[in-house]
This record gives sequence, C-alpha cells and structure tokens, in this order.
Amino acid sequence: MKLSKRVGPLGVHAVLMCYTLIALFPIYLVIMNSFKSKKGIFRDPLAFPTGTTFDLVGFEKVIARSSFDIYFTNSISVTVISLVFVLLLGAMAAWALAEYDFPGSNMMALYLAIGIMIPIRLGSVSLLKMIVGMGLVNTLTALVLVYTAQGLPLAIFILREFIAQIPNDLKEAARCDGVSEYRIFWSIILPLIRPALATVAVFTMIPIWNDLWFPLILAPSQETATVTLGIQQFIGQYVTDWNAVLASLTLAIVPILILYVIFSRQLIRGLTSGAVK
Repeated sequence: MKLSKRVGPLGVHAVLMCYTLIALFPIYLVIMNSFKSKKGIFRDPLAFPTGTTFDLVGFEKVIARSSFDIYFTNSISVTVISLVFVLLLGAMAAWALAEYDFPGSNMMALYLAIGIMIPIRLGSVSLLKMIVGMGLVNTLTALVLVYTAQGLPLAIFILREFIAQIPNDLKEAARCDGVSEYRIFWSIILPLIRPALATVAVFTMIPIWNDLWFPLILAPSQETATVTLGIQQFIGQYVTDWNAVLASLTLAIVPILILYVIFSRQLIRGLTSGAVK
C-alpha cells in the first residue's frame, strides 16, 4: 500500500516536518550554547542564555585568533563550484544513459552504481599521488575535482531515474519540430527534473561542507583550509575551547541553512513525488 493511501499527502508532509525538527535540534543546541559562557554551557546546556550566562567570548576568539574569513570563503567556493559541476555533468551523463542506447551503456551505469557503494576515501593514497603528480597540492582545485568525482555517481543514479520517467512523446514532438538535442536538454529536461536536481544538491553539499578528511590531506595550508579544518585549531588533545568551537560551528551553519532553504521546496517535491501519486 502506498504511503499516500495510509496518511495522505498532508500526512507525508507532516512526517517530513517532524523529522526536520528532530534533525534541527542539535543545530539549535549548538547555536544556543555558542552565546553562553563556558560555565553556562556545562551547568545547563539545554537552558537559554541569560543575563549571567550570555557571553560572546567564543565569537571574539574566532575573529581574533583565526582566519575565519579565509576558511569561510574557501568552503563556499569549493562547495558551490563542486555543486555546479556535479549537477551539470551528472544531468548530462544521466540524459545520455537514459535516452541513448549505445554499446556498454548498461556496463557504464553499473560502473557508476558501484561508485556509490565504494567510499572514495578508500582511494585516498592514489588520489594524493595523482594530485601531487598534477601539482595541485594545497589548492582548492584539488578539492573541487575530488568532490565532483565523489558526487557524480549518486547524481547520475538519481537523475537517470527521473529522466527515464519523462514521456517520450514530449521529446519526440520536440524533435519533429526540429529542436536540437542540446535545446531539448536545456529547455525541456532540466526544468522537468528540478526537484531531482535540488535533492541531489542537498545530499551533495552537506558532505562537502562538513568534510575534514580531504582538506586535511590535500589542502591543509592556512590559505586553502576550509571551515571544518579551521575549527580543529580550537580542539586540543587535552584542552578544547568549547566557546570558540561552538561559535565557529554556528557561523559555519549559516550558509548551509541558506542553501537548504533555497532548495527545500524542490527537495520535498523530489522526495514525495512517488509517494503522493
């Protein structure tokens, strides 16, 4: 029985909203505690900041002791550029695999599906050797290339399924009118798969923004460090500056929340498209 028959479209959205509120609770704790003193954090982490616990010392330390503006710019640049490449190249490849029958198409789709199951981190040593060989160590280009390769298999897998559901009559009618394949892709296919693109964007940007591993091994310098890597300077082996850590995380949350709000409507449409029919 379909989900819509059990709870209806409104019920589906209500369930999604409940899951969203549960997922946002840790973010709420981080933001709330970033405006409290260290004593206020440890005495009652669930309480709102009061006149005695309110303190901006964490933000002052982040601004004074780190190049947070550089980390912030690097993270935004890497995330946005990687997203553009993943969505554009993923949509093109998905269109080719779903629309055209050519020798090896099924093997290519299987190869890309395997890329979803095997973590790219297993090839970290080989990736590092390739980046060193290309002279891209300590560059944002290295991160963009790796994150694009990391996001493409899932993007192609999801977008291919959505493109395959587009009626052939629509595409054939455009071809009969003399519309080129490029025009069909840009003017018909992309607008129709916007919910899928938003879904891919959300599931791609969060791992990129939060990743620590590849910035640590490919671009660890002060000039190329990302927000997640920059926060590590406040975490020591024996002492952790929780005020600075929480303040950094609060500042790092803002862009990802903005991007989520931008894509949220299309994301919900993409997630519920098969449940509300």
